[in-house]
Amino acid sequence: MRLTRYFLPVLKETPAEAQIVSHRYMLRAGLIKQAAVGIYSWLPLGLKVLRNIERIVDEEQQKAGHIPLLMPTLQSADLWRESGRYEAYGEEMLRIKDRHGRDLLYGPTNEEMITDIFRSYVSSYRDLPKTLYHIQWKFRDEMRPRFGVMRGREFLMKDGYNFDVDRESALEAYDRHMVSYLRTYERMGLKAIPMRADSGPIGGENTHEFLVLAETGESEVFYDSAILDLQLADRVVNYEDPNQLKEIVSEWTAPYARTDETHDPALFNEVPEERRRSSRGIEVGQIFYFGTKYSEAMGATVTNAEGQRVPVEMGSHGIGVSRLVGAIIEASHDEKGIIWPEGVTPFHVGIVNLRQGDAETDAACAGIYAGLQALGLDPLYDDRNERAGAKFATMDLIGLPWRITVGPKGLKNGVVELVSRRTGESEELPPEQAVEKIARIYAYI
Repeated sequence: MRLTRYFLPVLKETPAEAQIVSHRYMLRAGLIKQAAVGIYSWLPLGLKVLRNIERIVDEEQQKAGHIPLLMPTLQSADLWRESGRYEAYGEEMLRIKDRHGRDLLYGPTNEEMITDIFRSYVSSYRDLPKTLYHIQWKFRDEMRPRFGVMRGREFLMKDGYNFDVDRESALEAYDRHMVSYLRTYERMGLKAIPMRADSGPIGGENTHEFLVLAETGESEVFYDSAILDLQLADRVVNYEDPNQLKEIVSEWTAPYARTDETHDPALFNEVPEERRRSSRGIEVGQIFYFGTKYSEAMGATVTNAEGQRVPVEMGSHGIGVSRLVGAIIEASHDEKGIIWPEGVTPFHVGIVNLRQGDAETDAACAGIYAGLQALGLDPLYDDRNERAGAKFATMDLIGLPWRITVGPKGLKNGVVELVSRRTGESEELPPEQAVEKIARIYAYI
């Protein structure tokens, strides 16, 4: 994309309402615009990041064997009355009446609706296990929405639901989700720590939150620093092997890691003192096992191998897709702007033309731009008639991981400058080698 043809409304000044880094940079870099309190329009640059995160989430869910569908944003209140949550959920639920006086709600989550879908079509244990998920907009009427997309009222979320014939199978699904989430966050360049947590209004006896460490996090967390050294990296995961999944989950849950709601000082004191850490964390996902809480209430049963009707065992699993945009910025930025990890960046590389209108420089930029596109990469070419400082400031603010700078002086020596946004390191390379290096970097993402 040529910047002169793109819609990128960057701001020089920080809007007064922005209190935390991610909110400030999302507004200044032209990712979002507030439409109402806690509700945002996603502008082109922000939408590209949002879609990249959504794509990673979707790919990792399907690798784990989970099946996508799409449920509506509006739900019938009758389903929530069946489960007993319609009144219990509280004022965060947006309740609506249609023109016929029927009670509807803007879904904050989908346990009831997915249970109704399941019970309508599945009646035998032979059809299990099943895990269904969707990525859909949700609404929770926060009393004090703040911090931009970190605590908004409307948000994009992946929520999945497993249905199993017995507890053992349901706990295998729990392990499968934890491993798939670990893989998902790693692909985004995040260290998201699974922490024992409180189940809240979802309910259930077993739950972990995934938290990204950041000073602006809403939760106080306590953990063994040994967990920071864990990674899946290139490990091949067989989602059909419950023993391997259990082994990975045990590895990640053995070190102490808890939110303030479940913190146990006595257990924490058993961690070697030099490894005890407390910090703030941003929740970016949560998994629950809640057994038959919804299936019993809503009559979601199957016939088991003995011919008996039994309620299915269930769990739910959420990832805050839109919240992740803010969380990544909170974890990856500097005083100049955002630093996108390669896995989610809106453009793979920025091209800066230092002398727009110079025939040789324009031709070199056009060649690099075409070469990158031919390799399936998506460059952003700053072809504006602006001074170099303004172009560099824009690139630093929007945070593309790599920048290729092209100017007459370098071209006389047959080179361009390739700069890493994260480290600031630069090297001079012939244009074709700079293109090849960018291609190699993204071949492994």
